[in-house]
Amino acid sequence: MSSVLFLSIIGILFVHSAGSYWSEVHYKGQLPFALKQGSYLIVGILGAFLIQNNGLIRLPTFWRVLYLVSIALLVGVLIPGIGVVRNGSQSWISLGFMNFQPAELAKIAVLGVLASALANEKKSKSKVYIQSAVLLILPIGLIMLQPDFGSAFVLVVGVFFLLFAAGLPMKFFAAIGMSGIIAFVLLIVSAPYRLVRIQAFLDPWKDPLGSGFQAIQSLLAIGPAGLFGFGYGNSRQKFLYLPEPQNDFIFSILLEETGFIGGLIVITAFVMFFSTSFTMAARAKTREAQLMIIGFTSLLVVQTFLNMGVVTGLLPVTGVTLPFISYGGSSLVMTWGIIGIILNLANTSSNEGRR
Repeated sequence: MSSVLFLSIIGILFVHSAGSYWSEVHYKGQLPFALKQGSYLIVGILGAFLIQNNGLIRLPTFWRVLYLVSIALLVGVLIPGIGVVRNGSQSWISLGFMNFQPAELAKIAVLGVLASALANEKKSKSKVYIQSAVLLILPIGLIMLQPDFGSAFVLVVGVFFLLFAAGLPMKFFAAIGMSGIIAFVLLIVSAPYRLVRIQAFLDPWKDPLGSGFQAIQSLLAIGPAGLFGFGYGNSRQKFLYLPEPQNDFIFSILLEETGFIGGLIVITAFVMFFSTSFTMAARAKTREAQLMIIGFTSLLVVQTFLNMGVVTGLLPVTGVTLPFISYGGSSLVMTWGIIGIILNLANTSSNEGRR
């Protein structure tokens, strides 16, 4: 898992580069983003180490309790005075030293409880379908009320891959696909700004100072970078052209400063991590470990692809962080928590295999 440590260090470097000017203008006198990110990384690594050696991860009761806690937090974040509003979304709870995003915990809890349930399920297939739907619909509904379409989408697709790995029949996925299309249409009708985002994706230059602004500025960062970019710290788009470049669009700044070669190195590190994780899943001795590793790895695959797709103009703009690299305490700590869970399950399976 040295690849994830490499990605996290790259993240700190580019949080510093991408966010330095934004921090100076909007957060003058506060702790620099890079120092905060470094402290989050330390907490995340320590948490991963504790989780890696904790037997609770292998108990179904643990996942049920975590699921209920995440639901309670998702409800709490919607209560005025508890939830913190930022960029139009009420998705955070202030802890004083950082803002915690319950959706990050919910993604882990839902996949964990669902994988545990599927692995230990002895009911009929129809009951499995109902159970899966119930476990997913409640947190998705609460996340959409924030609203946070990006987190909801990542969770739904992650669950899709988990159910596919569990061996559910294709007709089930056909039903999910039809339901997804209907839900997508209803989401657009209920919030027309989502249609505006799709139109901006198709033609960002139609509204270059409005709905197409972020997409255009991201492409202006990436396009001229060439093979090797402009050099570390020499981004131009971070000077208030690209809003909060240390967050969702940090990959744009990374490509601008390191070019195609730098982007290829980062993508290779992600591929190495995903390959290693799926290999661990293939070698797992228990069905529960296998499903959990596949589910958590798929979650990060989807999130990585979605973020990179957005910043390169392949997908409509939506707010999703790049795992290990984007600035944010909740994202980084929870992602390292997933690393701890994967290592725990992989080590447990290896030990059971030697007995």
